[in-house]
Amino acid sequence: MTENQELKESKEILKTALVAIIGRPSAGKSTFLNTACQEPVSIVSPIPQTTRNAIKGIVNTSFGQLIFIDTPGYHESEKKLNLRLKSVTENQISDIDGILYVIDSSRIPGQEEVNTANLIKKLQAKTVVAINKTDLPSSKSQVIRKFISENLPDIPEERIFEMSAEKDIGINEVLKGLYSIAPEGQPIYDEEIYTDQDLTFRIQEVIRGEAINRLSDEIPHALYVEVADVEHRNEGKKLWIRAFLCVERDSQKGIVIGKGASKIKEIRMAAMKKLNEIYIQKIDLDLQVKVDKNWRQRDYTLNHLIPKD
Repeated sequence: MTENQELKESKEILKTALVAIIGRPSAGKSTFLNTACQEPVSIVSPIPQTTRNAIKGIVNTSFGQLIFIDTPGYHESEKKLNLRLKSVTENQISDIDGILYVIDSSRIPGQEEVNTANLIKKLQAKTVVAINKTDLPSSKSQVIRKFISENLPDIPEERIFEMSAEKDIGINEVLKGLYSIAPEGQPIYDEEIYTDQDLTFRIQEVIRGEAINRLSDEIPHALYVEVADVEHRNEGKKLWIRAFLCVERDSQKGIVIGKGASKIKEIRMAAMKKLNEIYIQKIDLDLQVKVDKNWRQRDYTLNHLIPKD
């Protein structure tokens, strides 16, 4: 075989991997996923624990395909909702090809970071570390590197990268690091697909994302979205949606609606704009607010929003 033939053959070898993104709340996992996919796959918010489900985003390059699972932030709390979120994260690492551990360089590692590192200690052979927010003046990348060497000593230096997910700095290097440990295999999804989220889930996440970024700190964790109806109208040219923003208390309902219904109108218009960017149909959204008392303490609602499997 000639040198040119060997080069051609090497270029045709593709890799495909299922990669779980692990990290503390607000480490930048969802921002990385959206930047890598170049599409809004996962909610991004300064409010911790925005991600509640294992959300899938797909990156296609000349090297092959990386299928990312964006997991909820790994956080210590005995509240029922948080325990369910922790189980979502733990379940995702049982059968994957790689792990991307995203760590916030602007925060000094504490016990939560130790717990997160312990979660992947037995999986260091297939872990890539992305030290995020290194563009910030508060970045302490050397402190983070020391933490990694002490807690995950089997991860080699060539699989530790610095990046800014928000500013798209270092993303390609992280992807190459993941391809370096990915097994050979043909892509599972077509090249134009960047997520496998179904229509209802996508609508719920878009509405929830626009809502939590426009509400006070208390409300986002007490809120979920219920899509009651989705209809294709005008021969498929219009997508009519009826949805509810569900909160736990009557006092929260008034906050979400706002004075003169100003807040719910603002959320509705922002959600329609985002949905119109995603779907080719014209979006018509009927958005209302209702109270579902103490839903975070009820297994029935949690099982619906965050399935155990």
